[in-house]
Amino acid sequence: MNFTTHHSQIRTLKQSDPRFHIHDKFTVAPRAGFEISSGCPWNYKEIIQECIQHGWLKPVAHVTERELLFMGLAND
Repeated sequence: MNFTTHHSQIRTLKQSDPRFHIHDKFTVAPRAGFEISSGCPWNYKEIIQECIQHGWLKPVAHVTERELLFMGLAND
């Protein structure tokens, strides 16, 4: 019997990972984040804010191993 397994090339970067942020001379920006529309009711915004503050809701970014390789080569 033969089994074929798939090794995913996708990696998850957490907010604590140094590669989570994009650096461009004077600007530092996260690769992922949250955007709450202006139409979101204020009570839902408060709930989301509380979840972020408690660490229950965290941003993550997904990149391929190839992107990670190029990030490593481009680091100054």
